Amino acid sequence: MTETVAQAMTQTVTEIDAPAGDGGERRSGDTGGPVPHGGARAGDGGADGRRLAIDEAAARVITDPENSRIAAAMLAELIADEAAGHGVRSFSDSVAATHRAGLVQDRLAEFVAAHAEALDALVVPDADAGFEYFGLRTVYDRYLLRHPSTRAVLERPQHFFLRVACGLSETVEEAAELYALMASLSYLPSSPTLFNSGSRRPQLSSCFLLDSPRDELESIYERYGQVARLSKYAGGIGIAWTRIRSRGSLIRGTNGHSNGIVPWLRTLDASVAAVNQGGRRKGAACVYLEPWHADVEEFLELRDNTGEEARRTHNLNLANWIPDEFMRRVEADEVWSLFDPKEVPHLTDLYGTAFDEAYRAAEAEGRFVRRIPARALYGRMMRTLAQTGNGWMTFKDAANRTSNQTGRPQNVIHLSNLCTEILEVTGDAETAVCNLGSINLAAHLVTTPAHDVPPGNDATSGASAVAGDDGTPGDGAVAGDDGTARVAGIDWDRLRATVRTAVRFLDRTIDLGFYPTPEARDANLRWRPIGLGVMGLADVLFTLRLPFDSPEALELSTRISEEIALAAYATSCDLAAERGRHPSYEETRAAGGVLHPDHYGAATSARWTALRERIAVTGLRNSLMIAIAPTATIASIAGCYECIEPQVSNVFKRETLSGEFLQVNHYLVRDLQARGLWTTAIRDAIKRADGSIQDIPEIPDDLKPLYRTAWELPQKALIDLAAARTPYVDQSQSLNLFMATPTIGKLSSMYAYAWKSGLKTTYYLRSRPATRIAQATVAAPGRADAQDTAQDAARDTARDAARTGAREVPRDGSGPVADPGAVACSLENPEYCDACQ
Repeated sequence: MTETVAQAMTQTVTEIDAPAGDGGERRSGDTGGPVPHGGARAGDGGADGRRLAIDEAAARVITDPENSRIAAAMLAELIADEAAGHGVRSFSDSVAATHRAGLVQDRLAEFVAAHAEALDALVVPDADAGFEYFGLRTVYDRYLLRHPSTRAVLERPQHFFLRVACGLSETVEEAAELYALMASLSYLPSSPTLFNSGSRRPQLSSCFLLDSPRDELESIYERYGQVARLSKYAGGIGIAWTRIRSRGSLIRGTNGHSNGIVPWLRTLDASVAAVNQGGRRKGAACVYLEPWHADVEEFLELRDNTGEEARRTHNLNLANWIPDEFMRRVEADEVWSLFDPKEVPHLTDLYGTAFDEAYRAAEAEGRFVRRIPARALYGRMMRTLAQTGNGWMTFKDAANRTSNQTGRPQNVIHLSNLCTEILEVTGDAETAVCNLGSINLAAHLVTTPAHDVPPGNDATSGASAVAGDDGTPGDGAVAGDDGTARVAGIDWDRLRATVRTAVRFLDRTIDLGFYPTPEARDANLRWRPIGLGVMGLADVLFTLRLPFDSPEALELSTRISEEIALAAYATSCDLAAERGRHPSYEETRAAGGVLHPDHYGAATSARWTALRERIAVTGLRNSLMIAIAPTATIASIAGCYECIEPQVSNVFKRETLSGEFLQVNHYLVRDLQARGLWTTAIRDAIKRADGSIQDIPEIPDDLKPLYRTAWELPQKALIDLAAARTPYVDQSQSLNLFMATPTIGKLSSMYAYAWKSGLKTTYYLRSRPATRIAQATVAAPGRADAQDTAQDAARDTARDAARTGAREVPRDGSGPVADPGAVACSLENPEYCDACQ
């Protein structure tokens, strides 16, 4: 990674108290309360004055989260006036203006013109009140269509949502159905669909997975071209490289020797950086390699900050595609053999018992290049994770043996995608594709009147939120602190209805999308996979007062996953009856009566039995349906926590392409406000503690388990949650793991546990820098002069940046890894990919 420590320091969790106008908390003349909405037109009344008023409200988010909504409301007014400057006052005006500017397709313009009155009536202007400032600012900066010359927006946020819905609809009624979900922030498609629905070139797919090129010059350069075309249209790329011969392998045509995979990956690295996704951002790709490849050790060094720069690839992400045989040998402390793929080309297309037998046979024949202790290679994998957050651990056999697509031996999954949640069959002429969308679980909570709350349900008890009368997880009620607000858990009927709508429109994107390569188009139409995910799990658990590692949270999370899977499969049955099965249905496990939960013994209820019988009659429209993507961007729009992850900090500053934004856990703030504890002193204490409340004596102990951060939760709990939902996730889930100061020993145990738990993939290892973090405007205890404190902190930051460099892992693997590159893996400022958001 090219970031310096000094640069990374400006992005840290505690540097959130900058001077006014930079997103910090004001110290003089600040009442700490909400900014009056009338301030929207303060000052000279012009755009600059209004933006200053918006910044003023946004800067006070930390004192009162309500300021986020106030800032959003003022920004919504500014957007409306900006669009009106181009004559846009209604949805039909917006589509006409964007069509004149050459931004949307004729089909959309004709549809809207034909139904202008009905579509205009669908718009709910008051729905803008649902945005937090960060979410609306993201929509404004990155998603709203702009005039090519003036750069003024030509649509308002609700016009944007309805334009996306119309781009995917055939009737006004369909558009109304999808728009209602988006306007209420209950469901959002992924960014490529939001960017491009209704556009002249509607590339709606999120992920593209390419099999390794053949071990031939022409095939390698053909893959480069495919990657470039896919990346040009904002696709996130996953690509395997296991078939390419290793370093030192004989090239019979020239009687020379191969330079191995590194030079080829260097070329791919440069290409990914050069084809910058339509000029919007740098391309993004992840390369997968199996650990028996003889170049695996050089592969693991590709993102190191030290060593020969000519053998480094700083733009590519790395992932290990690991067979069970390797993990078993690590566990048993046995030897591991490394092969040249030219000698064992068949290993790439085998998994499970077939791979084990072929691998051992090749060993017995002495065809290996060399042999090393399995634990030595596993330790090197852990070191790469610790130093860079990269080198993700993904498991080949678990991915293949449970996939619906691998019902025939010739259909093999060779890799995952850029964010590790997609698992689909690939081949030389088959580029796997997926279309994604995510349900906001926080928008599916239901309230009940106070008199309906059962006795004993206080604000710290969440058991009834998951336990139903029949002994299964169900609805319950949790009382609010003020004696009026009541939350009765998940609205299951509404959740199922949202799933049905989402699946229908995700299936529709397959037919309406533009495909940059024929290999991608053919594969997507053949398998018709979709990836429906979730976001906002942390919001649900905060609301229901369930600590992330509680048994009730595990139970609720699992039931949510099962309900979504049941509704998704049922909807795909409906679509199959209406429009036909996907063309490869007979090659799937479902055609033989085996559904994904059956591999885990998790489909034993009467509902699953009935569904299986129905599938036997209708088949399925989609080969795969569930994938939990990272959702960093769309979760920001929806104003909820990302996917299935815990919070990273109670207070932090996030830097994105839209600017710097304060983030504060408004659930915690609400609790502390109710107890009269949300004071400047408490806020400063949380900042000094890097967003943690665990060691702040003034905060009541009953709040501390609920508001632990990802760094403070046992990672076993995150793995257990992921393992419990795995039976109902027929693709995979982007699972980050967190360790502030990773050691080889801790990481070895953690990833071994993930493998034993049956996880298919993991994502980033998130770590924190082992250097002092500047807290520029947090007054140190006993120091009255905040300016001196800021100057001291700045000097310390500069000194630490100058003296800190990459440090090697101790040979015994026992010490912490303090690598500046790990800073960039911090979730406080994620290096996320728009493709999967």
